[in-house]
Amino acid sequence: MLRSAAAGGLAAAGILAGAPGAAATSRVTGSKVRDLSGPALTGRFAAPWTDLGIPVRCPDGSMLFVCGDTFDGGGVGGPDWRSPVGLRSSNASPGSLVVDGAVGGSRAVGLVPEGHTGGTTAIPSDVFTVGPTMYMHLMRGVIYETHHTDFWRSDDNGETWQYLCQWPGGLHGGQFQQKTYAVADDGYLYVLSTAFDRDVTSGLLLHRVRQDAPGDPAAYEPWGYAGGAWAWGNPPTTVTSPRRWGEICFRAMGGGYALTWLNMSPLDIRAQIFATPTSNLFTTAEQTMIVPTVPGRETGNAVASPYGGFIIPGSGVDDLHIAISQWYDAQNYRVMQYRVNGLEGPAH
Repeated sequence: MLRSAAAGGLAAAGILAGAPGAAATSRVTGSKVRDLSGPALTGRFAAPWTDLGIPVRCPDGSMLFVCGDTFDGGGVGGPDWRSPVGLRSSNASPGSLVVDGAVGGSRAVGLVPEGHTGGTTAIPSDVFTVGPTMYMHLMRGVIYETHHTDFWRSDDNGETWQYLCQWPGGLHGGQFQQKTYAVADDGYLYVLSTAFDRDVTSGLLLHRVRQDAPGDPAAYEPWGYAGGAWAWGNPPTTVTSPRRWGEICFRAMGGGYALTWLNMSPLDIRAQIFATPTSNLFTTAEQTMIVPTVPGRETGNAVASPYGGFIIPGSGVDDLHIAISQWYDAQNYRVMQYRVNGLEGPAH
C-alpha cells in the first residue's frame, strides 16, 4: 500500500479527520441526460465501444471527449483497438452535446502512437485548455501497471498532438501517476494526483505549476505538511484521507474548486466543493453524486457499474453535468452524461 510515512505522521498529529469512505448526507439528486457513445451514436466513427470521454472545451468552441480503450466490431475486445481517441461535439453547451465528429474523420484515430504491444495502453487521466493550447496527460503501460506517464500538447483543437515530457511511474511512491489539473485565474495550474490502481490505497497529492510551464517536470512545486505547518515546497503529503481511488477530476469552477472522483469503498462517485486549492479536504464534506445498482434497476442517480465522473465544462455547482462511464459486459461499455443537482457550495 502507498500509505506513506508522512500520512501516518498526519494521522498521529490529529490532522486526518474522519475515515475514508464516509460520505456526507446531502440532498443531492441526479438523472441521466443522454448516452454520448454507443453503436448508434459513435459507430459511424468506428468507435461504437469506448469509455472515459474526458470533456474539454477546445479553443474553437467545440467540445472534445478524449476517450480510453476504444474498439470496433461487436463489443469490448473487438478489432481496431485504439487509445486514446477524440470524439467531438460541435455544440459545446451541456444541454446540447451530440458527438458529430471525430479526430480522424470517419475512423477515430489514436491521438498518440500506441501499439498495445504486450497489452500496453495509453489511458488519459486529464485534458484541459490554456488559451490557444490544449494539454493531455496519459498513463502508459499495462493497465494498473503504470510504467510512466507522459504529457502532450495540441495547438489545433486536438487534431494533432506533440510530446512534451514524461514522469516515471514510481515517482512519489507511485502517487503521481493519475493527474488532474485545475486551471486557476492566478497564473497557476493546480494538480491533484493519485496512484493509478483501484486496488491500491493511495494518498492524494497536490502540486502547482505555472501555466506557461506544465511541460517542465522540474517546475512542479509540491504542497506538504512538515515542521507543524503546510507550505509550498515541502515534500508532498496527502491532502486528504488515503483510500482506493478510481478516476479523479479537479476543476476551478464558480469562483472556487470542485473535485470529483470514483470512490472504491464503498463504491460511488463523489464531489467535494471548496474555496481554494489548499482548502482542508480532510474536513470538507464528501457529497455522493452517483450510487451503484444492477442492470435493469437504473433510475435517478443509480448507475450499474459506474466509473469516471468528469466535470463537463459550462456546468456549475448548482447544475453540474458529468461524464460517467459504464462497463458491465461486452455490449454495455459507454460514456453517458448525467446531471447532478443539490450540491452544497464551499463553506466560508
